[in-house]
Order: sequence, then C-alpha cells, then structure tokens
Amino acid sequence: MDSEKVALVTGGSRGIGRAIALRLAREGVAVVVNYVSREAAAREVVDAVLAEGGRASSVQADVSVAVEAEAMVDGVLKEYGSLDILINNAGITRDGLLLRMSEADWDAVLDTNLKGAFVCTKAALRTMMRQRYGRIVNLSSVAGLMGNAGQANYSASKAGLIGFTKAVAREVASRNITVNAVAPGYIETDIWNGVPEHARAGLLQLIPMARAGQPEDVAEVVAFLASDASRYMTGQVLSVDGGMVMS
Repeated sequence: MDSEKVALVTGGSRGIGRAIALRLAREGVAVVVNYVSREAAAREVVDAVLAEGGRASSVQADVSVAVEAEAMVDGVLKEYGSLDILINNAGITRDGLLLRMSEADWDAVLDTNLKGAFVCTKAALRTMMRQRYGRIVNLSSVAGLMGNAGQANYSASKAGLIGFTKAVAREVASRNITVNAVAPGYIETDIWNGVPEHARAGLLQLIPMARAGQPEDVAEVVAFLASDASRYMTGQVLSVDGGMVMS
C-alpha cells in the first residue's frame, strides 16, 4: 500500500476499529482515529502507531451529527492534504424486542450506523472524486444479512449499509473509487464479552468454526479492500464470520 495514503477510521478507538487502524498503519498509511467519548483509548491507538514510526492523529466527532462529521473530514484534509481511505466503522446498539423498542432507540442506531456512513462518505467523496482515487469500506454485520431477534434497529442499519454500499459503488466506479462492505460475525469485542455465557454457547452452535473471531480477523479483510490489491472489486460484501452465513 502506498505510504502516502491517508485513512480515516470512524469509531477507531476500540475493538474492530482499533484493529483496523493499527493494521492500516502497518501498511504505511497515515491513520486518523475518530472517537466520540473515549479520548484516552483513541490516544492509545495513536501512540501505538507513533511508537512504530507511523503517522497518526485522533479526532473527536459524533458521526450521527452531520456538522460534526463534515467538520471532521474537512479537518483531515487540512491536516494531511488528502483523504484516500474511509472506513465507516462507527456503530452502536440499542437492543430490544420490537414491541418494546422506543423510537429514540431506533433513531439513535440508524443515525449513527447508517446516516453516519452517508454523511462521512458524502464529505469524503468530494476529494476522492477530484483526485480520481478512493477506497471506502463500510462495516456491516451478519445481522444485516440474516437478521437477529432483538436487533431490528441494528439489523436494519446494517442491511441498509449493504444497499448503500452497492448504490454508491455504482455511482463512483468510473472515478477509480471502490466501495465495499465487510460483514463481521461474532467477534470478541466489548459487545461479545457482555453476552451471557449461556447465550454465547448457543451462538457458537451457529458457527461452523465453533468459535468467535478476533478483531484482527476483520482488520485483515478491511486492509485488503483498502489496498490496490482489490482494485477490481467494488460493491461487494465479504463476510468474516467463521462460516455462519453462507450464500
């Protein structure tokens, strides 16, 4: 990967986002780590990159708020002069059965997970279109492919990201900009660790490989889609789920 590339990773302070930021940095990419409230965690990711001789910085912004997301992208451009890779990873959950789900919980998840990707992508594309180069990777989920009881809002947002990925991929392909999605399965993050042990055992039965994945497993696939090795791939959804969803 070109050492001059610049990447913005939303929700990059922990879990999958953190692993992606560190993986891209190892390829010589300058990484901007976005966070909402976990400043110390974001700083730790930046320090880890700097310790290995890479370039990195952090930026606070709530991607569900359009003016904040747009200002973040503008700030990246001012600091680094370009934006070549956008990883739309920021996401939240507000789980509950549909009949008990509040409108506020629905809106919060859709605003962060789906609208956030829309706003950040739209802002980044202005530069990518001019430079005739870009790599956009959206973090969807197996929940967006197969649904998940108690996650109507989350599943809808992640399924929406897949449709968004395919539509934008068609719009910008002629400008040498690829747009792809990754759909992780059950990955060992804070969310997975919060699932009760008996529930985890049931979920593992759905996975042919019989184990949860690691954030690094997802990061490897994202790094591939962010590189020129995937230059003839766009509008695709790659599952990283131990065989949980097969189509």
